Amino acid sequence: MSETTSPLQHIAMVSETRRVSFAELARVSAALQKQVLRDLAPAWSVRATVDAFASLEDMPTDYWPIIIRDDLKDFPGVRGIHLDDNGHPFALVDHRRGWSLTASHECLEMLCDPLGNRVRAGPSPKKGQGRVDFLVEVCDPSEAASFSYTVNGVVVSDFYLPSYFDPVAVRGQRYSFTGAIRKPRDVLKGGYLSWFDPRSRHWFQKSWFGARPKFQDLGPLANIGGGIRAQIYQRTPEAFATREPKAKRAMMTMAASGRDMAGAGAARARALHDQIARMMKK
Repeated sequence: MSETTSPLQHIAMVSETRRVSFAELARVSAALQKQVLRDLAPAWSVRATVDAFASLEDMPTDYWPIIIRDDLKDFPGVRGIHLDDNGHPFALVDHRRGWSLTASHECLEMLCDPLGNRVRAGPSPKKGQGRVDFLVEVCDPSEAASFSYTVNGVVVSDFYLPSYFDPVAVRGQRYSFTGAIRKPRDVLKGGYLSWFDPRSRHWFQKSWFGARPKFQDLGPLANIGGGIRAQIYQRTPEAFATREPKAKRAMMTMAASGRDMAGAGAARARALHDQIARMMKK
């Protein structure tokens, strides 16, 4: 199954922590590039490049950055995908062990739903609700490390396929890339699924972070224009505790930026750093 082919998008990976070297960053970037081209694109019809840059200042202004940092542990609602002041997506990833899984997760979701507002209709997992609108977060239901796989020896995230929203299960149908998800709209241990109920006007979530799955009424969301995904992240910080396997190191070279590109990149870098600082003060 596939959708209309999207324009070519560019993803930049930047480490702002000494704990993630450029060699490690480059190796993970190469693995994510292969995952996007080989695994994600045929299912979701996205097209993207994934490249490592030494700094935000070196990044061309039309790239969407994934920024690896070491000061996010106490700010779980800050992590994930957000929109910058111009409405372009960027992602923040904690450097801790298993960061390649989180980076893969954010990369795939950024490509499938850049603005964090894309929904798909289908029958609700909660009895009595009928038809609802699911937020398209392709990695969340099977985001735990136990359902990950490797590309070039780098741990990456499983993701669901468009068939995940099918009305009924079909024998032999695959619902996630690894096959871990066995039926439509299922949530695996360590994962979650969010949706909007048009009758109550509330957002709901099915999650499985404890002994058994549970349903949660998240209530109405105030600022939909700021991205549904970012607001749900802030209300459900436990979702960040489940991504935790390994990544190894390698070496890669990078071309230097031109003078004009560097000036524009520096301006965007300052704006992003200012926005991240404001987010972490809230």
